[in-house]
Amino acid sequence: MRTLSFLTLIVVLASLLGIGSAYIMIEREQPLNAVTIGSWRAYPKAGTAEADPYSVAIYTRGAVVPLASGEGLALVAREDRSGHLLDPTCIYRISGQTPTARLWTMTATDGDGHLVETRPGRVHLDSQNLLRNPDGSFEINAASEPHSGNWLPLAASANASEGMRFVLRLYDAPVTTGAALDGITLPVIERLGCP
Repeated sequence: MRTLSFLTLIVVLASLLGIGSAYIMIEREQPLNAVTIGSWRAYPKAGTAEADPYSVAIYTRGAVVPLASGEGLALVAREDRSGHLLDPTCIYRISGQTPTARLWTMTATDGDGHLVETRPGRVHLDSQNLLRNPDGSFEINAASEPHSGNWLPLAASANASEGMRFVLRLYDAPVTTGAALDGITLPVIERLGCP
């Protein structure tokens, strides 16, 4: 009887530990096998047969369909260049260049990755409608209030506690695998000010 009770306790503890660790991994909403470049993180194995089970669970739970390797690559930034978490009440400059792609889009979402309501009603910028410098680089001002030049609208009414993400999606791009991401440059995110 003592042996049976001991085995039952071990099975219950192992089950709780397994379920608890899986829950923690899924709740953090950051898939494994990330490739980090500056402030940006890419998950090149998302949407492929090589995706780990935790990543599949994260995407399934959030009803997110990741881009497949032949379609493109999504990069997510949760921090600025200084390592501060992105704040939807602040103003940011996103500048530089992107890797070669047929098309790319830049979107600002809330901390959970959901689209937000903005003053003009649009939530993204794309590479085909962007003002560029002669060398091909660009500067985007991300703020809730209108700015001249390239303006990425942020949430019309947001709290710092809601968090924010910038999502850069590269479509039909050669950089769809982790190995292809070595040595590329991505836009720099700088905080210009907060209220």
